[in-house]
Amino acid sequence: MRELLAQLVGSDDAEARRDLLGQIEHEIRVHSKVEEKIFYPAFKKAVRDEDGQKLFYEATEEHHVVDMVIPELKRTDPSSDQFAGKAKVLKDLIEHHAGEEEQEMFPEAKRALGKDALVRLGEEIMRMKEQMS
Repeated sequence: MRELLAQLVGSDDAEARRDLLGQIEHEIRVHSKVEEKIFYPAFKKAVRDEDGQKLFYEATEEHHVVDMVIPELKRTDPSSDQFAGKAKVLKDLIEHHAGEEEQEMFPEAKRALGKDALVRLGEEIMRMKEQMS
């Protein structure tokens, strides 16, 4: 995803931007669906402290914001500076979200859920991703 976003932001070719955005939209759809159906509910249930709950709600709101930005980006002329600006905002949003998951949410999930539950969730996530591809 990071590579696709870097290519999108680095490109000034309208057709390439359109194609990259389609790939990014697909990857985000799969990623978000898997997290929202499998990982986030398990995380929310497992973490009982206020910090864990805040992580859950922030992550779900970040998904919501990305879901608002993508349709706007799709309606924007891919050859325009406005598209470039929106693409940069999308990249920043996703990288921020992924960074927080990797640095805060996943370690908390490991602590709260335990290894066995994480392995089961991982298997469930992989099955769902395969079904969606």
